[in-house]
Formats: sequence, C-alpha cells, structure tokens
Amino acid sequence: MSSQKTFKILFLCTGNTARSIFGEYLIRRLGHGRFESYSAGADPKPRVNPYALRVLHKAFKIDASSARPKSWDEYKDVVFDFVITVCDNAKERIPFWPGQPIIAHWPLPDPAEFQGDDAETYDYFWKVAQQLYRRIALFCNLPMEKLDRLRLDWKREWLIIEFP
Repeated sequence: MSSQKTFKILFLCTGNTARSIFGEYLIRRLGHGRFESYSAGADPKPRVNPYALRVLHKAFKIDASSARPKSWDEYKDVVFDFVITVCDNAKERIPFWPGQPIIAHWPLPDPAEFQGDDAETYDYFWKVAQQLYRRIALFCNLPMEKLDRLRLDWKREWLIIEFP
C-alpha cells in the first residue's frame, strides 16, 4: 500500500461536455491513482458530447460511458487541492473554493463549436484532447509534494498558475 497522498482535482468548463470531461478522465489514466478527479460546469448541458466519449474510447481506450455533465454547485463544499479551468468563461466566473486550492487556467478551444463532417469533427475533438493530454502529462510529472507545501504556505486565498 502506498503512503502517497491522493490529490483532489476539479476540471471546470462552461457546459461540462467535452474539455472538462477529457480532463477528468485523462488524469485518472495519467495520474496512476494519485488524483481523485472530478469535472463540472458553470452551465452544464444535458449530456456529454458524443465525440468526446468516442475520442476517449477510441484514442485513449477509456470507458467514460458513465460521464455526465454536472454543475459546479455540486462541489461547492468540497475541498480540492487543484481546480483547473479549461475555458475562459469558466475562468471569469469561477466561484470561491474552500481550502485554498491551487487554481490553474489551461484554455482550450471548444471542440463543440467546430463545424465539419464526422471525420473532421472527430479529428478536431482528438486534437483538443491531445493538447489536454500533454498538459496533464506534464502536470503529473511535477513534484506534487512541493506544490502541496507551496499551497499550504501561500498567504493569499488562491495561487493562480497560467498554463499556455
């Protein structure tokens, strides 16, 4: 049994149908049990975008069939270690999160706005997922114990990390 801390991480977007869903599921794969991951949205849509589910399944061999869009209000009392916004709208509207989480903003284009045929749309969703995959891979290689100490030592309410 590992004594390594499990970090709670929340990915936020507006509709919680693609980018934040990618984040929630990709970090489960790449984090190797180091993260308890969640996703939510400011204005969640009725269902997860089917292209997001296809990309996770076909490209990453991840079953996200149980994914559902959720309001960030569901998590308003949860103490997270990290909160990551993946769209500018969520960044501008982000509510206060208890527990001094490290806040990061990783803006990504909204694949749901792409217009093309089936193959082009799938490819666009895949490209957005790949961008997030690379960011999460880098993030998972950071020395988390040092970030956690920084969070505890920080005197302000939030530490903002911009991730281009």
